[in-house]
Amino acid sequence: MVDAVVEAAARILETRGLGGFNTNAVAERAGISVGSLYQYFPSKEAVVAALSVRERALLAAEVAAAAQSAASLSLEDALHRLAGAAIRRQLARPALARILDFEEQRLALEESDRATTRDIAGHVVALLRAHGAVLTVADLEKAAFDVIAIARALIDAAAGRGAVEPTALEGRIVRAALGYLTGLSHGAC
Repeated sequence: MVDAVVEAAARILETRGLGGFNTNAVAERAGISVGSLYQYFPSKEAVVAALSVRERALLAAEVAAAAQSAASLSLEDALHRLAGAAIRRQLARPALARILDFEEQRLALEESDRATTRDIAGHVVALLRAHGAVLTVADLEKAAFDVIAIARALIDAAAGRGAVEPTALEGRIVRAALGYLTGLSHGAC
């Protein structure tokens, strides 16, 4: 039932936005009574928080899989894998991602965001450690968080403009990350 409620919330946010989002609408879409919804979620904010946790877990899983598949690749190719995973997750449900970005700040869900970012950063640190010979950055943990910030900023900016071309966006993220990590231009690693 919890999964049905969370998915119903996602669909309402995607189609109606925040203006059409309330517990009655979520319960109706999930096919349950509002009383049943309140047994699991005390408020619509709690539903949004659960949805945010779900979406962040999906992102972390995709990045983990990409990092694992990129373990033996060059730094540039590995960054392409990671950037591609992040872009696919954001673009899978772009309207939902934009709303959740806003709601996560409004609802002060920063700790959930930080936990996911730490998880993703661990994968990036491992990747950077494997390519240490070509890096000009010394603090790999700080560099991992910086690379995540670069990717997030570029993805959010592109999504905010609409009509995102994933391959071009991936290339921009990789060039920015490579420049930061190695001081070299695209294709030099």
